[in-house]
Amino acid sequence: MAPRKSKKAEAAPKAEPNAYIAGAGTIVEQQVSETLKSNFMPYAMSVIISRAIPEIDGFKPSHRKLLYTMYTMNLLNGGTIKSANIVGRTMQLNPHGDAAIYDTMVRLSEGHAALLHPFVASKGSFGKAYSRDMQCAAARYTEAKLAPIAAELFADIDKDTVDFVDNYDATMKEPTLFPVTFPTVLVNANMGIAAGMASSICPFNLEEVCKTTIALIKDDEANIMDTLLAPDFPIGGQLLYDREAMEKIYETGRGGFKVRGVYNYDKSANCIEITEIPPTTTTEAIIEKVVELVKAKKITEINDIRDETDLRGLKIAIDLKRGTDPDKLMNRLFKLTPLQDTFSCNFNILIAASPKVMGVREILTEWIAFRFECIRRRVYFALDKAKRKLHLLKGLSKILLDIDKAIKIVRETEEEKDVVPNLMIGFGIDETQAEHVAEIKLRHLNREYILKRLKDIETLEQEIADMEETLNSKRKVNSIMVKELEEVIKKYAKPRKTAIIYDSVQDDVAEDVVVDESPVHLFFTRDGYFKKITPLSLRMSGEQKLKEGDELITEVEATNADDLLFFTNKCQVYKAKTADFADGKASLLGDYIPAKLGMEDGETTIAMVHTRDYKGTLLFVFENGRVSKVDLSAYATKTNRKKLIAAFSDKFTLHSIIALKEDAEVLLTSTNGRMLLLHSGALVTKTTRNNNGVAVMTQKKGQRIFATEIYVDGRLKKPHRYRTKTLPAAGSLPSAEEQAEQISLI
Repeated sequence: MAPRKSKKAEAAPKAEPNAYIAGAGTIVEQQVSETLKSNFMPYAMSVIISRAIPEIDGFKPSHRKLLYTMYTMNLLNGGTIKSANIVGRTMQLNPHGDAAIYDTMVRLSEGHAALLHPFVASKGSFGKAYSRDMQCAAARYTEAKLAPIAAELFADIDKDTVDFVDNYDATMKEPTLFPVTFPTVLVNANMGIAAGMASSICPFNLEEVCKTTIALIKDDEANIMDTLLAPDFPIGGQLLYDREAMEKIYETGRGGFKVRGVYNYDKSANCIEITEIPPTTTTEAIIEKVVELVKAKKITEINDIRDETDLRGLKIAIDLKRGTDPDKLMNRLFKLTPLQDTFSCNFNILIAASPKVMGVREILTEWIAFRFECIRRRVYFALDKAKRKLHLLKGLSKILLDIDKAIKIVRETEEEKDVVPNLMIGFGIDETQAEHVAEIKLRHLNREYILKRLKDIETLEQEIADMEETLNSKRKVNSIMVKELEEVIKKYAKPRKTAIIYDSVQDDVAEDVVVDESPVHLFFTRDGYFKKITPLSLRMSGEQKLKEGDELITEVEATNADDLLFFTNKCQVYKAKTADFADGKASLLGDYIPAKLGMEDGETTIAMVHTRDYKGTLLFVFENGRVSKVDLSAYATKTNRKKLIAAFSDKFTLHSIIALKEDAEVLLTSTNGRMLLLHSGALVTKTTRNNNGVAVMTQKKGQRIFATEIYVDGRLKKPHRYRTKTLPAAGSLPSAEEQAEQISLI
């Protein structure tokens, strides 16, 4: 029996066939790359072009919308107004919400102290860039206006110097760029993270930037390092100057440099007062790190640390224990805390809507080209205006010949619409000139007024000639640019805030870190695993755990103060401190050195050497029987370089590396069974690391060195058989009683 249908089911209308969506529920295969291209790329481009990356005028769109709104509100003059008012008006150009707009204003304000030359004069609490917890007050409590230097952003903006576009709802116009009179892009710091790229531009001193720009205008091959000394930060600090690193930043736009804090010692209170810190950190981060070090007993000279920042400025106070050397303590804090940090540069700027990483010279060259065009457009705007005025005055000059005739024409014309045509016919002038004459007030239709106006013709003609000459002369436009830059220097230049510490000064304040000389055992395997084990832990341990198929190739006693040299298959050596590695256990595999030291793809370790004083020599034994003797001091560096290239010769296949504290005998064994006892004193120590060495043990085709070891007395029954007076030598076959031992080695 069929189930009975409910009344509701019976009443429901049947769905029409065309009511269904065609293809609904169908799974369509699509390449991931195509999905990303169609869905993510438009968003990524929007973030890059419209949000995160600054343009050649030094501003992101959010900055530009805010500042232009304040300009249209006439906030260059008069007093401050409520920030909430400014934020609300800015939403006509920026629809991303009031919180984002206010955050932008805060960063641009002088109260926040994030910029060398703030564009917003502020009143109220705007927080501090150097403090994580010191937040700004709400927009309804604070007030703001444009700072005087903001006038340089809008100079001649109403004279067609830059393009304007519609805002998001096409009710207003906004500039695409500001016609800035100086390179703001390098004067104020700017950072942004886009999709797949970022920008990090450090600030430079305004006077140095302007002088460098002037030098490049006069000579595009000028040495910019002569005038642009180094970055300058609003918080101050001390920049540790590395000329090579600075040249790289100036040339490529990428790189980094170190900035450290500034302190003074109050002897009466036995207290260190830190008054300036690096721009990459905050007072809270520094205090937290110091407290962490004190709790871990890595620093024991501090009694108390506190934040004493007030209206007078930043200050971190550190109370010291009696007998503490403040300079030595600060050198340790520079190394262990953010009191010394690296500022990483990535000068990524939008040029014609395309992101481009550029060095300082290229940025200034682009800015000069941009400003050059702004000045030309301004001159052309003034030229066009002057030509139109001259045209009207020339029409007026014809009226002067017979004023009565002009009055008669106007008086006798029956209809108003015929006044202009009749004047055109009567005096042979065009419509524009006739309109101008027709609009002259009756009281001005006298000879004296018209003569005064006509005196301007000669002046205008001279001005027009000068402007046309300027438009046709690159030199004249450049001279205008130079003059404007000199005016900016005169008005707004400030002394450097960040001191530059050169190498000679750095040596005087070298870090004095307590050296841990406790003994440790070092283990290094063929596959590149490293373990540092304390003697106590080693005594309590069992068998060493190794990766399957791996084996120990180096096992030595050392101290935590030793340096470690890891040689790789790419003829490079990576340097590390024993203290950099945590104490391990025999039951663990240990640290994988290629990953730990950040080696290149495909790069593997082949040997480890430890040293404290870089005394002794290294023997590089190649498979073809050549041996290179290099003084270990060749691998010592004055700076803390972590990698050295050309560590040994890449012309031959390396078999092994032998470290010797003093000259000794080394036993070489070839695949043909012959052995040779080589005294390292017979080899000349080379001054270059990657020398080719000398031939020691001759090898026939298909033969190679397969074993090396430092010779120990008693290892061979008749060692004299394997010694030779001349090199190279073929070596000797082992005696019958030594044959078995050699076979066991194979």
